[in-house]
Amino acid sequence: MHSIRTKFAFLTVSTIIITISIATAIALFSIKKLGRDDSDLMIHLTCTTGALNLENYFSSVENSVKTVAMLVQDSFEDMPYENLENQVEHARNLFGRVAYNTNGVLTYYFRIDPELSESVKGFWYTNQDGEGFKEHEVTDITQYDTNDTTKLVWFTVPKATGNGVWLPPYYTENLDVRVISYNVPVYWEDRFVGVIGIGIDYKILAWEAENIRLYESGYAFILDEDSNVIYHPQMDDSVKINLEVSAVDETERAIGRNHIQYNFEGVEKEAVWIPLSNGMRLYVAAPLSEIDKSWHSMVWHILIAALIILLIVNFISMSFANRLTKPLHELTEAAKHAEYGDYDFELDYDKDDEVGILTRTFKELTSHTKDHIDDLNEKVYIDALTSVRNKRGYGAYIQKLQDQMDGCEGSLQFAFGVFDCNNLKLINDSYGHDKGDVYLVTASQFICRIFQHSPVFRIGGDEFAVILQYDDYNNMNALLDSFKNSSREICESVENKWEQVNVAIGIAIYDPEIDASVIDVARRADQLMYENKRHREKEVSDFS
Repeated sequence: MHSIRTKFAFLTVSTIIITISIATAIALFSIKKLGRDDSDLMIHLTCTTGALNLENYFSSVENSVKTVAMLVQDSFEDMPYENLENQVEHARNLFGRVAYNTNGVLTYYFRIDPELSESVKGFWYTNQDGEGFKEHEVTDITQYDTNDTTKLVWFTVPKATGNGVWLPPYYTENLDVRVISYNVPVYWEDRFVGVIGIGIDYKILAWEAENIRLYESGYAFILDEDSNVIYHPQMDDSVKINLEVSAVDETERAIGRNHIQYNFEGVEKEAVWIPLSNGMRLYVAAPLSEIDKSWHSMVWHILIAALIILLIVNFISMSFANRLTKPLHELTEAAKHAEYGDYDFELDYDKDDEVGILTRTFKELTSHTKDHIDDLNEKVYIDALTSVRNKRGYGAYIQKLQDQMDGCEGSLQFAFGVFDCNNLKLINDSYGHDKGDVYLVTASQFICRIFQHSPVFRIGGDEFAVILQYDDYNNMNALLDSFKNSSREICESVENKWEQVNVAIGIAIYDPEIDASVIDVARRADQLMYENKRHREKEVSDFS
């Protein structure tokens, strides 16, 4: 049977655990969502900021080329054919100033279509060493079919499309460098004249992309509209790059607009991409472990805090439960003592609550019961000489103890003590029966004083018994030592034999393995008492 304190503590702790668990679960869910939203916002902002920087740069290049193309094309209006070379020179001067003020320009050019003029070819300036633009020999276009867009793309594609176009990174055969160019076709009276273009150093694009960083190991890469790699921080490792691009192209992993997750080399990653105006796509990717690191840390902090709060609240609840149920526990223990006729207890709880009312009622009932039992014991169960319980009371108590032992199935704890007053016959014969009565009263009072929480019985003329339970049972060894030491001190301090305490004692502890009844325990205690008696008599004989 579980006590009220246990039930109350269990209910309180269970309620607290459930409440804190629900609150913690809600907090964890909210933190995870908030953390994911913040992470998504950060990666989107990083990608957007990087895209804006690239777009601004690309726009500056486009504006430079379009400005030159517009001015050149305007100057062609009403121009006689013979002035073509002069207009090219005018464009040369204009383009030089514009290219000088445009960041990252590696080369700029104005190439005349051979179909328009075989003598006027245009110009081509490069700045490979960073010391200024120098004129370079123009490419001999006559070796190519200018209608074939697979060759000489910087010229053939604008001619074929009639629009300005960004070309992905390519190696110029003459310069042996990688460039990205923007090219615009120029017309004269609806006739194709040639191409004006600027080639920017690929390193500028790479530098812009390298500066896009996210968390500890996040990075940016750029693909064209056909998922060809324009830039990647691991450009030298084409196998790895192709694997990552293949992973990125798994559109079924999309988790939002322009937002994907993919696995690359066993690492779960998340990426956001934004299309650029020149047909390229900027990707910003980072490992999920780094993206989720911040809210994971917050989750652990909340779990630890919840555990600490749970322990503190549990401690407070248990303390409160102990304080609340303490008077109930004391009342229960008092009821156990009263059940076996022991009314030597104190109940101090007197609050104006249910337990206080119950305590006062119990005290009144037990007081009346005790008075009634005292009166009854005076007549039936009390020994007239020693005022301890007599043999009839002993029999009644034995029967109650037997019933209790049968109901507990071996879990009952008690011990029997049997005492015999030595030399009673000698005192009666030598000093008279009145002195023998004093001797018996002195012995009984001494036994009651030592075993003050246990019932004492006079079961024969000079024999007494005590049944040890509860506190006296738990302190049995200390009580026996006190009994022996105190009896010896009394014997040494008084001269009259009838005032001494010369008592043989035998103590037997109930053992369910060997004791089938209470009487079996009493018999073993009686045997131990006689052994103690013979041992004491032998010591006296040897001393004599």
